[in-house]
Amino acid sequence: MTRLLYILLFFIGFQTQMSAQASVNDYKYIIVPKQFEFLKSPDQYETSSLTKFLFNKYGYTAFFEDEDLPEDLSKNRCLALRSHIQKNKGFLATKLQIDLKDCNGNIIMSSVEGSTKVKEYKKAFQIAIREAFVTFQFLNYEYVANEDVKASGTRVDNSSEAKEIEKLKKEVEALKAKKEEMKTMISEEKKEIIALENKPKEEVKQIIEATVDLEPESSPKSEILYAQPKPNGYQVVDMTPKVVMFLLETSKSDVFMVKDENAIVYKEDGFWYLSKYNGDKVTLSQLNLKF
Repeated sequence: MTRLLYILLFFIGFQTQMSAQASVNDYKYIIVPKQFEFLKSPDQYETSSLTKFLFNKYGYTAFFEDEDLPEDLSKNRCLALRSHIQKNKGFLATKLQIDLKDCNGNIIMSSVEGSTKVKEYKKAFQIAIREAFVTFQFLNYEYVANEDVKASGTRVDNSSEAKEIEKLKKEVEALKAKKEEMKTMISEEKKEIIALENKPKEEVKQIIEATVDLEPESSPKSEILYAQPKPNGYQVVDMTPKVVMFLLETSKSDVFMVKDENAIVYKEDGFWYLSKYNGDKVTLSQLNLKF
């Protein structure tokens, strides 16, 4: 493209963009994405690399979004404008326009449209980007700190922080409610065990037989389980070995509570049994448990 056409493009853009210069000067940095929305892969056709290079060439301070950022920008993303490239419709032509948006997504400035009829994609995109950059090339950009821009970053940060705090509060409340629910369940289980401990053995057996579904005695579980000592009880593993359950000690010998389940494991007549309450009934199964 001839120098005359560059100058013509500049003056076309200059008339519509002059009022935006002061706004662009309010921002200290430019953030360039590694992949623009109309492309299929990061830095395809070196579009992101070229965009960053041209911003830096013409006096701006540009970074990729995944680079190590300056400390002030890391703390306040509103100090930067984010570059977006829009691919416009064109018959047999590649047409691109560069928008600069603030941290709230508002367009602060748009370039003139860069256009070319070159068919090879990489060359076409790069020509169109360079044409669009005529707008920023002659803007005479110079950063001037704007307190309103800085404050907008603080407001965004505070809003995000407030949402995060509110989310954490809800999570804490949910955990407290769950903890209280578990305390109630454990307390009820302990009461049931204590009540059984205070009853004669025959009466306990009658209660169990009346309230549980017994698995056939002729088909006890053949899988061998091993109880391994742990603080306050045992962990039960299978042949894999895979942890099957945790047994918590009670005041009664050969009676254990199953951790995190409505169940107990106890020994009777030389055999170990698992008694589990599933919400509407109790099931009883024999275990091949080795200590």
